[in-house]
Amino acid sequence: QVHLVESGGGLVQAGGSLRLSCAASGRTISANSMAWFRQAPGKEREFVARISWSGANRYYADSYKGRFIISRDNAKNTVYLQMNSLKPEDTALYYCAALRDTGGIAYWGQGTQVTVSS
Repeated sequence: QVHLVESGGGLVQAGGSLRLSCAASGRTISANSMAWFRQAPGKEREFVARISWSGANRYYADSYKGRFIISRDNAKNTVYLQMNSLKPEDTALYYCAALRDTGGIAYWGQGTQVTVSS
């Protein structure tokens, strides 16, 4: 069983930056691809970014390319999401997830709130 805890969310002005962290406990996530998703008020949860187990491969939804950077530190059992040039429409609850080999979700975190003011 893996327990994922996100942190680093908060209130930021448009144009600002935040760095989210997702710390895993229970067992290592070094063999898992990891991903970030987000859910804005009244909308469905959507994919943001994914990183392979080694960190060598990273994928982003088009909306976040060039603004967000996903990274990981397997020694710390932690995944990060650096968010730059934030916009009010980036306001959402951000979740990290550990992925199965098939690409499905093995574990979800509880989410961290990001609010971007205009």
